[in-house]
Amino acid sequence: MPQEVSVSYQAVKSKVYRLIDALVMGEKTQADVQESIRRWWELIHPADRPVARKYLSMVLERSIMAIDSIEEGLGEANEQEIVRTSAAKALKIVDRVVKQHATLSGSAI
Repeated sequence: MPQEVSVSYQAVKSKVYRLIDALVMGEKTQADVQESIRRWWELIHPADRPVARKYLSMVLERSIMAIDSIEEGLGEANEQEIVRTSAAKALKIVDRVVKQHATLSGSAI
């Protein structure tokens, strides 16, 4: 008889995060992760599966929200970087124009 696994929220979260980490680190492929989650699911007692499904849904939903937040934060950082770069270029152009104007008019800044 196979060993049953814990279906606490923390246990489910740990399982999911370990699989994500293994995928990110290149230790597992997507197929490996899918097989691992299938084997894990089979170890959960059928009576505990509704609770496990609930916790799994919660962990995955929160993980997706975290990824979305990271993407949005990165997008905002890139936009700010573009604005800073554009502003710096604009300031250089203005500085160059002012210096050229000063040289043409004969006055020093």
